[in-house]
Amino acid sequence: MAETATLARPYAEAVFRLADAGGTLAAWSGALRTLAQAAAHPDVQDCLAKYDLTAVQLQELFLSLCPGDLSAETKNFVKLLIEYDRLALLPEIFTQFETLKNEREGVVDAQITTAFELEGAQLASLVADLEKRFKRKINPRVSIDRDLIGGVRVVVGDEVIDGSVRGKLNAMAAGLLAS
Repeated sequence: MAETATLARPYAEAVFRLADAGGTLAAWSGALRTLAQAAAHPDVQDCLAKYDLTAVQLQELFLSLCPGDLSAETKNFVKLLIEYDRLALLPEIFTQFETLKNEREGVVDAQITTAFELEGAQLASLVADLEKRFKRKINPRVSIDRDLIGGVRVVVGDEVIDGSVRGKLNAMAAGLLAS
């Protein structure tokens, strides 16, 4: 994976600089999301591996799979990736672009895992509390894990806040074993 990240970094940084200078971060984010989803699709990966297509054929095929109207810059970016055999890097380019965009906008991703589905007001309240604690805007990604029994577990960067029942039981068990 390190190789993929290393290869994708210059492309992500170049697109980020272009989008930042042009004030089009949101547009590029959406376009890269679309391109990354298309590139990650198993049928596309299979096509890239099995068929010997010319660069023009591959570009036409790939762009036809992408919904929406892509800008000329986006199409040129796809052409560049195809020319250097880097189309498979699109998911990682998107991930790195989003990281750079979030840093610029003062946003941090938070993985919120709960035992039960959160209602809109509950999630909004939790996000507001997290934004106060981290003094940054929070981009929540919520998942459900019934094994938590109750409560919530939040991961922001390298910080973990475990307020789950499962986490508290594990802490108690560790404390009892240590004594």
